[in-house]
Amino acid sequence: MSNISGIIKSIQDIMRKDVGVDGDAQRISQLVWMFFLKIYDDRELEIETLADDGDDYKSPLPEHLRWRNWAANPEGDTGEELAKFINDQLFPTLKDKLVLEGPTGKRAQVVRNVFEDAYNYMKSGTLIRQVINKICEIDFNNTADRHTFGSIYEQILKDLQSAGNAGEFYTPRAVTQFIVDRVDPQLKETVLDPACGTGGFLTCAIDHKRSCYVKNAKHEETLVASIYGVEKKALPHMLCTTNMILHGIDTPTQIEHGNMLSRRAYVDYGEKDRKHVIITNPPFGGTEEDGVENQFPATYRTRETADLFMALVIKLLKNDGRAAVVLPDGFLFGEGMKTRLKQDLLEKCHLHTIVRLPNNVFAPYTGIKTNILFFTKKPESQQPATQEIWYYEHPYPEGVTSYNKTKPMRFEEFQTERDWWGTEADGFKTRVETEQAWKVDIDEIVARNYNLDISNPHVGEQITHDPEELLSEYKQQQDEIQSLRDQLKAILTDALAGNK
Repeated sequence: MSNISGIIKSIQDIMRKDVGVDGDAQRISQLVWMFFLKIYDDRELEIETLADDGDDYKSPLPEHLRWRNWAANPEGDTGEELAKFINDQLFPTLKDKLVLEGPTGKRAQVVRNVFEDAYNYMKSGTLIRQVINKICEIDFNNTADRHTFGSIYEQILKDLQSAGNAGEFYTPRAVTQFIVDRVDPQLKETVLDPACGTGGFLTCAIDHKRSCYVKNAKHEETLVASIYGVEKKALPHMLCTTNMILHGIDTPTQIEHGNMLSRRAYVDYGEKDRKHVIITNPPFGGTEEDGVENQFPATYRTRETADLFMALVIKLLKNDGRAAVVLPDGFLFGEGMKTRLKQDLLEKCHLHTIVRLPNNVFAPYTGIKTNILFFTKKPESQQPATQEIWYYEHPYPEGVTSYNKTKPMRFEEFQTERDWWGTEADGFKTRVETEQAWKVDIDEIVARNYNLDISNPHVGEQITHDPEELLSEYKQQQDEIQSLRDQLKAILTDALAGNK
């Protein structure tokens, strides 16, 4: 087993010497495309070894561009010769010249999608050779190395936070595990994350299906065909694709690079687009570029990203399909378009559970309070679907007053929710009110004008004096004000356009 943590640190130290790499974002991007090619080659080697006849497998890459043929030899090309090869042969071919038809077409498409926005930032071929030799010390067909790299991979994702990706909070593994555990995607059920980032929810779904339902090769084929994701930004998409390959999805063509909100109009999504399970943590606190909101009906029109994704999730669920969405408190108490969206949610879906997460679950990246909404889409004959909502306030573990980078939330903390949960099939009849759990009737929700921000009745009102939390609440309020301004602007624009 390799000392992977030490290898990653060595690579970072080498990259800092290169004049072409400027800051964490470029360093991570450089690291990821190089790791992708090594992981891809190791996986190809594994497929060739396991096949009855290794000649049956044909790589989508030209032979001289496969990692094993230009990178694996520690005494291979270096200096100007290596830099010229990467810039003049490797990148141009992977970006634009792979054969996208025929038996290797799908695999070639995956590689091209990864490299379409990738870039070789390193200038020194000598330093590139040093990085490559370090990467070659890791064997991704070694189970121990692959498992250890999973932890390092998560650290790479966390490092993205210091690279200026404001508003993007990579969901802690404990939260993704809990959500997948509760939603319980079955083997044949399609699973979608419309804002999949680096693939945390999807890899958890893959692990869950394999652990619970995959018994043979046919089941594995069903699993592979059931996973769908869309990611807007190039680097997270590259990471997600690499993550899929690490998790045994060799041709992850269903992980698309694009913006789910703008790829087509809301009304154009039909039954063939709907999925059985949707699990996601959409970007919140951000706004979409001008024009994206026009893809949605006027009643849902806003530039706030999380709200648009929420509207789309409801649309894309099959009848009796299940969803779990991470959203900030602002969604619960927001008015205007948010009120209409929440009314639609409660009428079309059975919003059966809201898990209220404690502060700092996403620490140190944000102190914004978040919630997990669990709901099931219902056919028209069963609407309005929600009659009561259960709330569960997740407490800090004993002795813990805050989460941080070194002490994050753990999956084991959710055991009380899991024991309490029950099943939707019998209407969650085993649930009981506790110090953490309470239920609210739909009539009260309607009387509150669909304000879902209901505090735990078993705990007295708590006033925070934490500066970070107060600043987060102030930012939330400013975001709400801006959202209302955007809505008013859209209404006025439509009105003026109608008078012309």
